[in-house]
Amino acid sequence: MSVSPPLSLYIHVPWCVRKCPYCDFNSHAATGAIPESAYLDALLEDLEQDLAFASGRPVETVFIGGGTPSLMSGEFYQRLFTHVRARLNISPDAEITLEANPGTLEAGRLEAFRDAGINRLSIGVQSFNANHLKALGRIHDSQAAHRAITAARQAGFENFNIDLMHGLPGQTSEQALEDLRTALHYQPPHLSWYQLTLEPNTEFYSRPPDLPDDDHLWDIYCRGAGFLHQQGYRDYEVSAWSLEGRASRHNLNYWTFGDYLALGAGAHGKISLADGSIRRYWKTRQPEAYLNRIGSRTAGSNSITDEDLPLEFLMNALRLTDGVSEDLFYQRTGLPLSSVGVKLKTVRDDKLLVSDRLQATPLGQRYLNSLLERFL
Repeated sequence: MSVSPPLSLYIHVPWCVRKCPYCDFNSHAATGAIPESAYLDALLEDLEQDLAFASGRPVETVFIGGGTPSLMSGEFYQRLFTHVRARLNISPDAEITLEANPGTLEAGRLEAFRDAGINRLSIGVQSFNANHLKALGRIHDSQAAHRAITAARQAGFENFNIDLMHGLPGQTSEQALEDLRTALHYQPPHLSWYQLTLEPNTEFYSRPPDLPDDDHLWDIYCRGAGFLHQQGYRDYEVSAWSLEGRASRHNLNYWTFGDYLALGAGAHGKISLADGSIRRYWKTRQPEAYLNRIGSRTAGSNSITDEDLPLEFLMNALRLTDGVSEDLFYQRTGLPLSSVGVKLKTVRDDKLLVSDRLQATPLGQRYLNSLLERFL
């Protein structure tokens, strides 16, 4: 690779108030006071180990996920970003996103986040329906969701995302549409709208709720997508919608196979090294183990083989509605496009991929998993 991919930073905060029954992320219910100071020290020690990966490259986006990152204080983030900016080349116009739970946004907290340099929020509403929020085990109610979005706008967060789920237990198509109508009342620049799925190692997986059948799910999606298109939103990625020019830059870096540093318990990173190899790595998962680790907090890593690189690249790039240029394949993997030439021809012959880009056709988008299996 003659030019390094764009670089992002992911920071993971593992604590939450209560583990949701559908959640398979590395999140842990806090049983007492969150050790903010100790976690900050651990993050900064972690960063020192990863500085060599950055090599002075500008960090274009930062995403703080969890868990519930909005449980941490504004002072925590002010101190964190003071140290991060002293160690990393954070671009002046970097997109810096914080995931926020409406149940944790009491007065004054949002302003403190802004003061720390956070300029984008992802607000985990999931639904505005009281019964569905209860079924999902959320700690907030509908009114808290409304208050959180209003407070975010008042605190100056013009760039924000609303997270919504559909295909919820007992949800009708009309109820799913009503969630979208309610969200769009606030004119969010960005909307994550994705289907509830049952993931292993979750409460819902071991005790499945009664979910809508496939025909019902397709009706929800078609009606919801039609409504969002009418309102000027575009599905630029499988489950991400935005107004023109308001796509998440951090997400786009993932989907275009960019690089990202990883800090925090259970965080995963990907980095392109000077020797041409591409490496994935991950951090110690359990919060206590992460806090008490001496030395490197990297729990494991591996290089992506040339055999696996095409699928890794396409699993990301083909999530984008517009796909990517064919040139980007070489720029991000270092491999010639001819390495997958035979497979590309077969999927194009089957009308799953357009002829002049790495872009799924509408048919390919509908059967994306089947399309990707062709590159195994």
